[in-house]
Amino acid sequence: MSGVRYDLPEVDDFTRPYWDAAAQGLLLLRRCGECGRTHHYPREFCPSCWAGEDRVTWETATGRATLYTWSVVHRNDLPPFGTRVPYVAAVVDLAEGPRMMTEIVDCEASALRIGMEVHAAFRETAPGVWVPVFRPPDPSASPDPSA
Repeated sequence: MSGVRYDLPEVDDFTRPYWDAAAQGLLLLRRCGECGRTHHYPREFCPSCWAGEDRVTWETATGRATLYTWSVVHRNDLPPFGTRVPYVAAVVDLAEGPRMMTEIVDCEASALRIGMEVHAAFRETAPGVWVPVFRPPDPSASPDPSA
């Protein structure tokens, strides 16, 4: 089983727009044209009202979220996670509504607080494969008055 990586997505025709956008630093969500709700992870149908794929479209997310919960992982035997420990596995509430499992980066675990603001960032896990992670906003960045 050497060479197996458990951190790489299975990209298919349906999810390709999501992964292509991630490689460009954009987080996509799915929005239902029937009920108006957004969801994540990407599905071809709406999990709220069951509208079909002809009513659900891709939408660029703001990348803003709040930390819902987290856990510091000290041991993980699945490749390549063992080489990354400790890391922070987390659930964030996206500004658009859905919850998303992710990893918090660029922040000491002792500084994490439920409800704290985090923003999407992207990590290249293999050549050309980018996955969303989240981190606290850059304190040196000037605030966006339109936010």
